Amino acid sequence: MREHRKMTLKRIGIGILCMVFVLSMLAPLVAFAEEKTESGSQVSKRELAYIQISVGDGQETPVFKAGQKVSEFRINVKNNGNVDAHNVRIEPDIKNASDWPFELDKLNYEKELSTIKSGGQTAAVWGSEEKPLIVRGDVTGKSYKLEFKISYDDGEKSYETDKYVFVKTTAKEKPSENQGGNANGGEINNGNTGNGSGGSGNAQGTPDDSGAVFGGVYTSDPVMAGGSAGGADASSASVPRVIVTGFNTEPAEVRAGSNFKLIVHLKNTSSKTAVSNMLFDMQAPSSGSEGAAEAPAFLPASGSSSVYLDGISAGGTSDISIELNARADLVKKPYSISMSMKYEDSSAAQYEAQSSLAIPVIQDARFEFSKIEIAPETVAVGEEANISCSLYNLGRVKMYNVKARFEGKMIESDEQFIGNLDSGATGMIDAIVTAKEETMDNTECKLILTYEDDAGNVSTAEEKFDLTVMPMSDAGDLDAMADIPEEQGGLPIGMILAAAVVVIVAVAVAIVLIMKRKKAKRLEAEEEELFDEVERSAEDER
Repeated sequence: MREHRKMTLKRIGIGILCMVFVLSMLAPLVAFAEEKTESGSQVSKRELAYIQISVGDGQETPVFKAGQKVSEFRINVKNNGNVDAHNVRIEPDIKNASDWPFELDKLNYEKELSTIKSGGQTAAVWGSEEKPLIVRGDVTGKSYKLEFKISYDDGEKSYETDKYVFVKTTAKEKPSENQGGNANGGEINNGNTGNGSGGSGNAQGTPDDSGAVFGGVYTSDPVMAGGSAGGADASSASVPRVIVTGFNTEPAEVRAGSNFKLIVHLKNTSSKTAVSNMLFDMQAPSSGSEGAAEAPAFLPASGSSSVYLDGISAGGTSDISIELNARADLVKKPYSISMSMKYEDSSAAQYEAQSSLAIPVIQDARFEFSKIEIAPETVAVGEEANISCSLYNLGRVKMYNVKARFEGKMIESDEQFIGNLDSGATGMIDAIVTAKEETMDNTECKLILTYEDDAGNVSTAEEKFDLTVMPMSDAGDLDAMADIPEEQGGLPIGMILAAAVVVIVAVAVAIVLIMKRKKAKRLEAEEEELFDEVERSAEDER
């Protein structure tokens, strides 16, 4: 009997140890789930801080004349972010001397702007009354793209960004066209641009106040074939000049990857001499990278780049046109196209001239949304839902100041700032919306995306999705559920306790069954022993 009791107590102890082991394994899972839930809620409430620097806000494009002394060249620098920018420095990024319209008389043009408050603005100023900037005398009247490097920090990390502005220049005046023998220099023409508005008069293109980039025209002086213009009779003869007064395109906006018609407007400026037998040839410079074969920005749709015109009368005008195709991989900017001209006067004297056109090309932004994920898929009035998706920039242009918001009559949410998205990059849209109104079934909502191009023009896109909002739960149900712990991220306490009870009951039942089985065996053995004694007694009596 003592051995039987010892075995029973030993089995009970083993059962209790098994129960303690199971509880010790489940407890860390609950603690980890609670910690993960608290950490996730803290991250979702974190506010996005950013610094966004812009230049030239509210300023008109300045115009400088060749040889001019500029006492003040001012560029506004603004912080559009929600965090102060500290230790702000700006300096021109001059890669070639020809890119800077002023004479280089200093070793360093860096300016220190100190701190720019959130939403604040300051100005970087070059030149003074005592030491003015001097415009180079060889500027040709084109527009210059001035690039700047701006560095700053937010108190913890340092940042650097590149910005640019445009300035216009005016070349020195040329001698009158009636002076024979002058074949040097060229003539700037303020003709029509590719969108039908007044031209900038340059071959590179300039921005207007809205930030749009326009084309321009540059025409050189004619040169007599085989010698200088005018030849031996230069002192008495007038040189017939054919100039490009402007151009327009059909359609007005040239988009990358599309065909367009280029219409060039010509004029014979000579009031006495007509020109004839005119041949024009259009050539676009190659554009590409070392990793890909270079090809012209524009190619003739018909295969031929030459255009023939019978002639233009003295003082007359005429138009020529050609069908061109803009390469699909062109970025948004003006691209030049060179037009050579060959013609004859009434004495069969041959002349040659060159003209350059700047045609602005538009590259549209192209992007896609991934599948919109909603968790949970159905919410009640007053509850929150997490809505997320990815934004893929599939185009060749950079998307600036990307923002996203969710709209619907039964939800409300805050706007999310995503930032700038480079070509080929992926942005993440992740927001919390609150249900405010019940719906009968799936109701349409909108994801509204806004972004800017490099000129600051704002565009908007929409993506629709469905969401179901259930009625608000009753107050009684809420009170009954008040003591129920959250079940996010781990096993509930109730399930843990139930598992422990099941283990205890199983151990107890096993012990009882074992004890009953042992007791039955013992009784059976006693009965057999008693039966044997009875048989022995009966034999003895016999």
